Amino acid sequence: MADAGGAGDGGRRARGQEAEALAASFLEQRGYRVLARNHALRLGEVDLVCERDGVLCFVEVRSRTGADHGGPEETVDRRKARRVVLAATDWLERNPAPGRDIRFDVVAVTYEDGAAAPVVVHFPAAFDADGAPSLF
Repeated sequence: MADAGGAGDGGRRARGQEAEALAASFLEQRGYRVLARNHALRLGEVDLVCERDGVLCFVEVRSRTGADHGGPEETVDRRKARRVVLAATDWLERNPAPGRDIRFDVVAVTYEDGAAAPVVVHFPAAFDADGAPSLF
């Protein structure tokens, strides 16, 4: 998970953890069950592994302060998506789910100065297993 704003690495890390918690809560309120968080290996990480209606969703959470430089979802390039896919593949090898559909989602969290709460937007099927973006 990344954050393009904040003060230093510690600030970005804390903001990123907060964004991930917000994303998990947001998805749970919409009927998703969080199965795992921060499944990481040397070559990549998947922030959230969720399930809803029999579909496994590997979720990349991105956050940004303000929208002056575009939305946080725009920071998921093909390279980043491929790293999520590698981590998802590893998770599936450790947690077999034969016959289940899988999907790669992005949850974007935007923190605006003076706003009562951050804006959270879910992009289902944001990229495919090759890392090619499909929604933005």
